[in-house]
Amino acid sequence: MTLDLARVRDALREEARKVDQALRGCLSDQAAPEGLRASMEYSLLAGGKRLRPVLCLLCARLFGLADRAAMPFALALECIHTYSLIHDDLPAMDNDDLRRGRPSNHRRFDEATAILAGDALLTDAFVLMARAEEPPPERILEAIRIVGGAAGSAGMAGGQYLDIRYTGGERAGLEEILAMQALKTGALLRASCLSGAVLAGAGTTGLAAVKAYGQALGTAFQIADDILDATGTEEELGKPVGGDAAKEKKTCLSLLGLEKSRELAETKAAEAAEALRDFRGETADLLRGLAVYTARRIT
Repeated sequence: MTLDLARVRDALREEARKVDQALRGCLSDQAAPEGLRASMEYSLLAGGKRLRPVLCLLCARLFGLADRAAMPFALALECIHTYSLIHDDLPAMDNDDLRRGRPSNHRRFDEATAILAGDALLTDAFVLMARAEEPPPERILEAIRIVGGAAGSAGMAGGQYLDIRYTGGERAGLEEILAMQALKTGALLRASCLSGAVLAGAGTTGLAAVKAYGQALGTAFQIADDILDATGTEEELGKPVGGDAAKEKKTCLSLLGLEKSRELAETKAAEAAEALRDFRGETADLLRGLAVYTARRIT
């Protein structure tokens, strides 16, 4: 495939647009108090790349499952991601005032409401996943297990804990930082890929390929984010640049420097694309292109 990054970017935006449309109504039948719903939707509908739900849909599509069948999981993954952003921004965590170009949830509402909005989004995500109807129940159950594991103590929560410890001064080298980021960021990205493939009934070989893809993509994505935090603009990030350095966060960038970090991101992106080398078709091409685009956006 001759890679056209502009076409990849446009295709991803179109996929994200479909997710945005579905997100607008995904909480409408939950009997939440008005103020809590407002806080939840303030962050959930604030835009963003929608990478996790798009990965779920694409990996399900790769194995022949229609978008409508995987969409409950795609929406749930975005709810979980949004919960993590709300909580990451809290004063006890990263203490950020801006997210996606707007005041953070706890700044727009208040700290207690932001905590509850995050809690509700995380919990409601499991309601959304349990509503999936078309795949066989055993596939749905396995996909829920994968997503739940990625969000919990052996995934996002564990990674956030380690990030706080390392930022607080605990020693950490490159191996520790990569392991921490594989939990904090990579686990949900990997689960997004795997859950879609599981829902579609992918076999052992297919699941192994998708897992390898998601794992390498997660590393490339986080390194690219670290670089953009140092070299991007507030308009690109939706929050002030230089936040990692100001907080003295330990990242690949802080340990390796700019050029070596870029090289590592490119290497991991290439690994992700290579993991899907045996797949053909438009969806496989887009997934491979997405991996390369993830790293190229920092060059």
